[in-house]
Amino acid sequence: MQLAQVVGHTTATVKHPSLNGWKLLVVQPLDAKQKADGNPLIAIDQLGCGLHSTVMITSDGASVREMVGTNQTPIRWAVLGLVDN
Repeated sequence: MQLAQVVGHTTATVKHPSLNGWKLLVVQPLDAKQKADGNPLIAIDQLGCGLHSTVMITSDGASVREMVGTNQTPIRWAVLGLVDN
């Protein structure tokens, strides 16, 4: 798991069937001091996180596949939780 900040959202006119119905967020990974760490990522979201929210993300393949309900999905990152401030 890693902390990240929601910096935007994205849409896709054509996407893999396993992503239908999922909100796609652009998230910026954070380091221990809450500073940007690396490039922004796209993550699926089922919690309804808003802009500038701090979230927990995972790249655990088994968790992501279980969330979308198929082993055949191209998504790597998913939001697991929303951090209270």
